[in-house]
Amino acid sequence: MHALASLLRGLPPSCGPVRLIGVDGHAGSGKSTFAGRLSAALGGAPVLHLDDVASHDRLFDWTGRLLTQVIGPLTRGETAAYPPYDWHARRFGPPRALPPAPVVLVEGVGAGRRALRPHLARLLWMELPHEEAWTRGRLRDGDEQREFWARWVEAERRHFAEDPSRPYADLLVRQSPEGYEVLAGPPAPPAPDRNVTHGEGPSAVC
Repeated sequence: MHALASLLRGLPPSCGPVRLIGVDGHAGSGKSTFAGRLSAALGGAPVLHLDDVASHDRLFDWTGRLLTQVIGPLTRGETAAYPPYDWHARRFGPPRALPPAPVVLVEGVGAGRRALRPHLARLLWMELPHEEAWTRGRLRDGDEQREFWARWVEAERRHFAEDPSRPYADLLVRQSPEGYEVLAGPPAPPAPDRNVTHGEGPSAVC
């Protein structure tokens, strides 16, 4: 993990003074846990959880709000502020500050979406098949979230069909008994919205 942290620290800024790192993958693939450990290896880098930006009514329709409340201020070197969503109370809470730290992690389904990729220094994809990830997520959340998961799976399928992230990932992250294996991303697709290079660096376990 420390080798990956060192690599990310050495990248040029991508969003004002910030090296914005996206951690994407299917729901239940372990994004939050990995982002927490990477944050610790980075000395406490801020983590923006996209679960705090999404809502029951807008599972994936949050791009405009994120660009206005977070990306815009960080690009200007200012502290961003966004109201995190409370999934139990079904309402947004008071604004939460997000400082323009040297490295900021954005984790969640859709962190590598088309509108965000130009602002990312690197995109990491949690390499776990969707059915396995969704099974893990359902077991984690229990029966009380069964109806929500049925709705979520269909919404996630539509999102990635229309706006896939994995083909644009710079690095693939695979959990192993020894920790996390970091692999080079898939071959770069012929798309005009990339401003970073695929497949840099060898595979490593962190």
